[in-house]
Amino acid sequence: MKQANKVTRSALQAMPKIDLHRHLEGSLRLETLLEIATEYKLGYPHRTVEELRAFVQIINDRPEHEVFLGKFSVLRHFYRSPEIIRRVAYEAVADAAADNVQYLELRFSPQALSRIANFDLEKVTDWVIFATETAAKDFNIEVNLIITLLRHESVELATRVAEIAYARADKGIVGLDLAGDEVMFPPAPFIPLFKKAKEVGLGVSIHAGEWTDAGRVDEAMEQLCAERIGHGVRVSESREIASKAIEKGITFEVCLTSNLHTGVVQHLSQHPLKRMLDFGLLVTLNTDDPGVSNISLTDEYIIAVEQLGLGYDDLRMMTLNAAKVAFLPENGRSRLVSHFENIL
Repeated sequence: MKQANKVTRSALQAMPKIDLHRHLEGSLRLETLLEIATEYKLGYPHRTVEELRAFVQIINDRPEHEVFLGKFSVLRHFYRSPEIIRRVAYEAVADAAADNVQYLELRFSPQALSRIANFDLEKVTDWVIFATETAAKDFNIEVNLIITLLRHESVELATRVAEIAYARADKGIVGLDLAGDEVMFPPAPFIPLFKKAKEVGLGVSIHAGEWTDAGRVDEAMEQLCAERIGHGVRVSESREIASKAIEKGITFEVCLTSNLHTGVVQHLSQHPLKRMLDFGLLVTLNTDDPGVSNISLTDEYIIAVEQLGLGYDDLRMMTLNAAKVAFLPENGRSRLVSHFENIL
């Protein structure tokens, strides 16, 4: 196959993919949300999908992180039963598989899923584990889970959630993440939780350098034991910190459309992904919140090609990067790398 043919939409749709940075709470189907809004009379327009869309999806919203995060404040009201939580987790995996994502690390916050109905945090976690394991078998996709702590919540709650992750290391949970508003809430109070995560064998991914500066990336590497940085695009503003990240083998989980929707970049053509690759940084390409942003990973690949001038070889390299840094045991990563080297 010629290189030019490999970057058509149909070719990119068919391309085997890896997504390391996808939030369950940002991956809900509009049709499912409409059913829930109707059944539970949630107070949102629920006659058609289009009426509901503006409340839970970015359309013509201001490109600011507060607006983006506001969608999750709405979505939180939909988690009304164990069946709903299992359903949305199952559907998130099904939708990834439909886009030919063959390895997925899906992250979620038990505290967000449990808050409205006051579900037990342990039970919520186990519902998600069960649903994603079932979907993985049904759709022939490999799935692992990352638990996300939220910066704006108390350390006490974060500790409870982290303990749930520790107890399920190698039992459905492979990593611990820190997300939320990095502008208003520094990560220092959570440092001990991530040190312990490393001790019990969990991978560590930290949202950093998205809405602030490269210093947050440095902080995540040096203090929070980060192996991977969620977004981290501000690292391109500091040669020194970029060099340190390269030396440490830190991976950056880049999400193009999300960065546009949160105001990190003003236009996709301005995204620093290519500069990060030129620096020699270890970069992967991911969706972040495909339901909120109304995208697939194929869409992100198309943006990389059409807006940033990347080619098939760049996409292949980023996919192999993702295989090499998946939160798997060494033999699992080797198997994943071999698999993708053979099919890409």
